[in-house]
Amino acid sequence: MTAAENLLDAAAKRLFATHVTRTLREQAENGVWPAALWSALEEAGLTHPTLAEAAGGAGGDLADEATALIAFGRAAAPVPLPETMLAGWLLAAAGLPVPQGPLSLAPVRKEDKLTLARCDGGWRLAGTVTRVPWAGAVSGLAGLAETAPGAYAVAWIDREAYQTAPGRNMASEPRDSIDFADIVLPENAVAAVTLTADDLYRRGALMRATAMAGALAQVLDLTVRYAGERSQFGRPIGKFQAVQQQLAILAGQAAVASRAALGAYETPARGEDAEFAIAAANARVGEAAGVAAGIAHQVHGAIGFTHEHELHYSTRRLWSWRDEFGGESHWQAWIGRRAATLGADSLWPLLTGTLDG
Repeated sequence: MTAAENLLDAAAKRLFATHVTRTLREQAENGVWPAALWSALEEAGLTHPTLAEAAGGAGGDLADEATALIAFGRAAAPVPLPETMLAGWLLAAAGLPVPQGPLSLAPVRKEDKLTLARCDGGWRLAGTVTRVPWAGAVSGLAGLAETAPGAYAVAWIDREAYQTAPGRNMASEPRDSIDFADIVLPENAVAAVTLTADDLYRRGALMRATAMAGALAQVLDLTVRYAGERSQFGRPIGKFQAVQQQLAILAGQAAVASRAALGAYETPARGEDAEFAIAAANARVGEAAGVAAGIAHQVHGAIGFTHEHELHYSTRRLWSWRDEFGGESHWQAWIGRRAATLGADSLWPLLTGTLDG
């Protein structure tokens, strides 16, 4: 990290440590919006770190976004921070204003699709979207919709314009369904964009992988601490070789996940194959999540599965997030198809980021 990134990392960790408590997490899982936490995030400039200051952002770069997401994942913070960043990115790319407050986006699943068609008074939005993060709790949605085959526009959809069918993921985070039937949006709420659904899916996958890297770091910290505190046969269980071996594997998984996610954030600046790096990061981080969560719960034993212990706040998010914007099997298949298309001679340059074109 650079000096500036270290300062941002320390500030983000302090903010989350101050506001994210067991009580706050429990209240959020019962439907209480953590207003004080969100206000602190906005005041610190963490909700839109890469947007220009003129657009209401902090004017930072992708490294700042990655730093904020890792701190968010480590804290298991019950707010739509990645979704707000994604929605702001979409709206800014289309030249639309970025509203204050928590935001979300749609669609987030490959099989879901939105369409926009001109009508009297503006644009008619149609389509059904599922598993939309925090759709009922935010100020509104940034929707990416087709206006013609292969042509897209971004629409700002105010919260008052839609109704949700509430749902939740394994981490008790809202994942809602919305049927956009006969909704007309004003002309100034829609703007064409050069982004595609694949672009949105990849950016969302990158954000999920980075937040998961933060959650894995927390799982490692909790497990090492517990192994040092829990005694068996007169000494801490962390002194037993079998446990030490498992902790070493867990540490390796957390380190690789962090490097994979941060490496994917660095590739656009280096002009490398960012799409491949994102696919590789998601495949590797998803694999690490499964291995690491299993080891953590094994070391913790029965207490790790109880509601009273904080481990589950991280592992439930790992199990939930790993399947959003494509799980590791999806991205492994993508890598395989790309390698097969390029041919054997291009495999090593592809893996090392030296592929031309």
